[in-house]
Amino acid sequence: MTMRLAIIIVNYRTPNLVIDCLNSLEQEIEVGSDIVIVVDNASGDSSVEQLEQAITAKNWGQWVRLLPSNSNGGFSAGTNLGIKAIAADFYLFLNSDTIARPGAIQSLLEAMQAHPKVGIVSPRLEWLDGEPQTSCFRNRIPITELIGAAQTGPITALLKRYDVPLPVSDTPIEPEWTSFACALIRREVIEQIGLMDEGYFMYREDNDYCQRARNAGWKILYWPSARIVHLRGGSGSVKSDMARRKRPPAYLYASRSRYFTKFYGRAGLLSANLFWLLGRSISLARELVGNKNPHTCEYQAQDIWTNWLDPMKSPSLPKKDGK
Repeated sequence: MTMRLAIIIVNYRTPNLVIDCLNSLEQEIEVGSDIVIVVDNASGDSSVEQLEQAITAKNWGQWVRLLPSNSNGGFSAGTNLGIKAIAADFYLFLNSDTIARPGAIQSLLEAMQAHPKVGIVSPRLEWLDGEPQTSCFRNRIPITELIGAAQTGPITALLKRYDVPLPVSDTPIEPEWTSFACALIRREVIEQIGLMDEGYFMYREDNDYCQRARNAGWKILYWPSARIVHLRGGSGSVKSDMARRKRPPAYLYASRSRYFTKFYGRAGLLSANLFWLLGRSISLARELVGNKNPHTCEYQAQDIWTNWLDPMKSPSLPKKDGK
């Protein structure tokens, strides 16, 4: 039986967040037509037991299915398990650290049905207080590394058309890629371009998938009337590490190397690294003159060369942290 909608939630040691997310979905789906697949990425804690207890206690069994994985292969691998577990017309990728606002899921479905050339629709992501989050972007190309490393107003202004983040919009737009914290994907897109690339453990997989979809002729649509709360950081420490300028997990840089090599070749990865070093020399000079703290992470100049000799190799599983 083909469902109308399959919502895929990947869990890694965040059972309480998943339960909160499921609570928000209870009134948003049609039992019998929609299903939620919760993939547990080998959490190794009490996640499976807690989720099973919640599903039973709240009588969610008709629309929630728990799918434990034998290994933690990352976000793409976990999502792919969910896709392969059920046939559906539409698949909604949904982070465990999200809460659906009333009507959000139906709004996304209506947007997809009204725009047949659109393959991926994303909502407005926002904080719990309603403050919007940046969730739409331009594709990363090697020169964008100069902007990020320099963090200098004149450089950003000069290269504005290459700057990755797009301003938050109150009206629908067609970005080059969008955050997969929440994204509705048409079955035909998956049939045409395939599943998520499991060579990414975590990060850059959404940019990759949107780029593949657009290369195949599909449009990406941002639909702000659908609103999803995104708590951020619930399933990994990368964002908090970077905010504190700490060294993030190696898989972040492995994903970076894979992305640039996959779409721009080894020369593209080399260009990206050289642009980053040029940008960093600019920001370093400003820090020395202005006696400012560094804005880059620890060991970043070293870590951008992660997997340089073999940038497309399969990811090694981290000892902790990650979906």
